[in-house]
Amino acid sequence: MIRRPSTMTVAALLALAGTTAACTTDPVTGERRISRAAIGGAGGAVGGYLLGDLLGGRNDRTERIVGAGIGAIAGAGVGAYMDRQQRELRERTAGTGVDVRREGDNLVLNMPAGITFATNQSSIQPQFRTTLDQVAQTLSEYNQTYIDVYGHTDSTGSDAINQPLSERRAQAVADYLSSRGVQSARIATRGFGSTQPVASNDTEAGRQENRRVEIRVVPVTENDVRQSNY
Repeated sequence: MIRRPSTMTVAALLALAGTTAACTTDPVTGERRISRAAIGGAGGAVGGYLLGDLLGGRNDRTERIVGAGIGAIAGAGVGAYMDRQQRELRERTAGTGVDVRREGDNLVLNMPAGITFATNQSSIQPQFRTTLDQVAQTLSEYNQTYIDVYGHTDSTGSDAINQPLSERRAQAVADYLSSRGVQSARIATRGFGSTQPVASNDTEAGRQENRRVEIRVVPVTENDVRQSNY
């Protein structure tokens, strides 16, 4: 029987994360900085970054990935594997407006909606496809990872508009990656609407930051494979 953490346990984990996980060291530059994904905005801290949740459940997705013939990373090699992938993603997206950051052993690619989609649209802008091609090529080469695609909006407009728009945008990016050779077994999507801001919605600059699609890249470890077989 799987035991779920109590409310107090979750609260303690979040409090601990707020003092420890909120700071990360970039393995490429050595810079230590606050994790905006961890602390940015109401609701953002419980979206999966701190507790390590995967969309759709880790075991089910691991089984699909293993079934697709994709292997796992040995525990000691995870850091180096993700370091190399981060460097390549940064090199291939340099100057495009895409931000690649490290969150523990995970990578998060932040793609502002302004460069990815036209206003209120979910079709990827033609000029951004070359950048996504580079992202897809790297994700295909480093295939021992789960890929979560998150769609976000600002708070302008109603939930009836923002929620489906965020879902469509996340799915559009996922579909594009799949069309460029990234195995669909690795990918899951979710739209969050305006519930996970990383900046204030009171200013245009803040709203622009909140309109985004994020790709979260999580290593598939040998421990994941062992647990999925239980």
